[in-house]
Amino acid sequence: MLVQIKKTAEFLKEKTNFNPEIGIILGSGLGSFVDEVDIKFSIPYDEIPEFPLSTVEGHSGKLIFGYVKNKEVVVMQGRFHYYEEADIEKVVFPVRVMKYLGIKKLLISNASGGVNPDFEIGDLMIIDDHINLIPNPLVGPNQNELGTRFPDMSQPYCKNMISITEEIAEKNEIQLKKGTYVGVTGPTLETPAEYKYFRIIGGDTVGMSTVPEVIAARHMKLKCFGISVITDLGVPGKIKVVTHEDVQNVANKAKPILAKLFTELINKI
Repeated sequence: MLVQIKKTAEFLKEKTNFNPEIGIILGSGLGSFVDEVDIKFSIPYDEIPEFPLSTVEGHSGKLIFGYVKNKEVVVMQGRFHYYEEADIEKVVFPVRVMKYLGIKKLLISNASGGVNPDFEIGDLMIIDDHINLIPNPLVGPNQNELGTRFPDMSQPYCKNMISITEEIAEKNEIQLKKGTYVGVTGPTLETPAEYKYFRIIGGDTVGMSTVPEVIAARHMKLKCFGISVITDLGVPGKIKVVTHEDVQNVANKAKPILAKLFTELINKI
């Protein structure tokens, strides 16, 4: 695995001559954040050695190198999910490659279903903790060069970046929620009983991504920041039939606010 990671990272370094300090993963319907990036290189995933391919609508599948507020960034415009091929190593492979490209911080966005009764469709929630119900990417032989066998997860999401984002939101009169994200395998959307269970065990939102990437990132001592767009509700009395198109439509409406938060956060970290 390390050989593949290094091979891919070396290919990208030679092609771009970039040394990004921040990595960004964009979720469903949120890929247009790249409009905020001064793009220098845009590389389709299928042109990158060993890189997984995104097959989900709303995930265009490009690795973007460029500048945000004069800082070098690498942006995943579309991610890979566990349910696409049931290979957790492929899910986190891009994060590990970004680490070898030089990033120190990882910013992640996703679309998720709200199970907190105080949430409404269109809300943005800062992720300050998570519950993992997806296979853990660290199961199996440990790669000591990547990190320790038993990485600490007492602070999966960086408190400093959370604090900075809250200050940005207050300054710009942006309403934010904060809570715990439950990561599940999908691809089915949840049943009413499952929504209830996720709330009982401490979740505020539920989605099919983010957690494996954060686990892999923390294993490599990368600082992480995550934010969810609430695209549907799993709250009794508010549960409706939801399509992937519905999810994308709500996420699209949140793009300008998310872009504002990410751009200003990148400027301050």
